[in-house]
Amino acid sequence: MDIAATRGWIQAIAATIEEHTDQLTQLDSAIGDADHGTNMHRGVTAVLDMLADLEPATVGEILLKTGNTLVSSVGGAAGPLYGSVFRAMGKALNAPEVDGEQVLAALTDGLVAIQRLGAAEPGDKTIVDAYAPAIAAWGTALSAGKDLTAAAADAAAAAEHGMRATTRLAARKGRASYLGARSIGHQDPGATSTALIFRALADTVATS
Repeated sequence: MDIAATRGWIQAIAATIEEHTDQLTQLDSAIGDADHGTNMHRGVTAVLDMLADLEPATVGEILLKTGNTLVSSVGGAAGPLYGSVFRAMGKALNAPEVDGEQVLAALTDGLVAIQRLGAAEPGDKTIVDAYAPAIAAWGTALSAGKDLTAAAADAAAAAEHGMRATTRLAARKGRASYLGARSIGHQDPGATSTALIFRALADTVATS
């Protein structure tokens, strides 16, 4: 995964967030502040503006600046959470090209950053419920001898499965936790945007 593919991933994230802004807002209106879609769209729009003038020397430079931009432009909890992911990945991938093992290590650093900030665990009905199974699937794929493209595809599928599984969970973190059992039956918006990000990565590396 080189600089061009990394730039392509971020652009693909922006495109899929734009496409799904209304869906993310509707999901968040059921159990949150109804602003996840608009906040994420604002963030990725700012990221695209940043990328237009960026001539990076490493994969990590793109990701680090993406994280910084998300923190400064996305409202609510999503900005610090996603910003921390991309910052952590950026610090880990200080090279012009990286392999599947390096990307897995960086994604793992991103999960650690999210959990440090939000204190969420699998089953809490959050981003983590899509993110954790994604990196587990990525690691399993690499252990089985699969390449980066296949590992990313497996990770995206696992993230989407985790996303759908949040529907049956009661929220234990964030604003949704105030609803208790009433949050059951609603898909988590953060897990949904996380699954979109992993699918964007899988699609990007498949065509790079």
